[in-house]
Amino acid sequence: MTIADLGDSNLFVVVLTLLAVSGTVYALLMPIFERDELKSRMKSVALEREKIRARERIRLSQSKEVERVSLRSSPKESVREFVDKYNLKNLLSNDGTVRKLKMAGYRGPSPLYTYVFLQIIMPIVFFVLIFAYLTAIMQVELFFLGVLFISFLGAAIGFYAPSIFVQNQITKRQESIRLAWPDAMDLLLICVESGMSIESAFRKVAEEIGAQSPALAEELVLANAELSYLDERRKAYENLAERTGLDGVKNVVTALNQAERYGTPIGHALRVLADENRQMRMQEAERKAAALPPKLTVPMMLFFLPVLFIVIIGPAVIQVMRTF
Repeated sequence: MTIADLGDSNLFVVVLTLLAVSGTVYALLMPIFERDELKSRMKSVALEREKIRARERIRLSQSKEVERVSLRSSPKESVREFVDKYNLKNLLSNDGTVRKLKMAGYRGPSPLYTYVFLQIIMPIVFFVLIFAYLTAIMQVELFFLGVLFISFLGAAIGFYAPSIFVQNQITKRQESIRLAWPDAMDLLLICVESGMSIESAFRKVAEEIGAQSPALAEELVLANAELSYLDERRKAYENLAERTGLDGVKNVVTALNQAERYGTPIGHALRVLADENRQMRMQEAERKAAALPPKLTVPMMLFFLPVLFIVIIGPAVIQVMRTF
């Protein structure tokens, strides 16, 4: 394949057509598969509480470490065997991958095995589909090397597709938690100042905030379960901050750790942090509002102004044309 082949218009038409078809299929199919997972995930979190209780009873009775229990079921046997056979788990994943999966809401061994398995399968699937699409369906007039180049490009996209999907899930989850966190802080402050323990406060806030942010409700219920059964309450708070990855949550976790360590009341600290989180949300809204006019400049120049000129000048041009 030469440079002239890369500049061929047919190649760009094929690539743009492929992208357009893929985007259309994605836009049509995604709403069908979307569903409300609040009930199922909250049920999984409730089951996690019972599993943590059983785990801690075994640890206390036998005084030995047991395997961590997850919200998800065990991976399929075929997937586990394939990943373990070729040692793909150590080659394609690390602690950062596990942390990202937790932040995206996927916990336990099953999501990790699925993630590694998809990183191997998706490039092959993308390569075969694109190669078949270009050769059998489109029947483009390109050299074989050109078809291979586009197919390998699709395979590279398939390799990074699981990582992109997980990152998108993290962004959506963090955005949901970020928007609901100031309200959750106000509810938590009310519960604490009314005399409730931090465990009861977390449970009550999770019940109230679930309709607004299922992700935040899930994290609070899980933190409540860990507070009840972990050896160190500090670890439960740190796990909450690690799973969310938000600065606002980390600040609250720091205040709760200091209150646990020094025995200081947390009501005042929560009040200050609640005000700061609400101010941060307001500043973020103001920042987006201030950035809106520059973003609208190009669309107005391309779409609004030409139409406006046509409406204003059009009748005069028609009149001149009729006159001459």
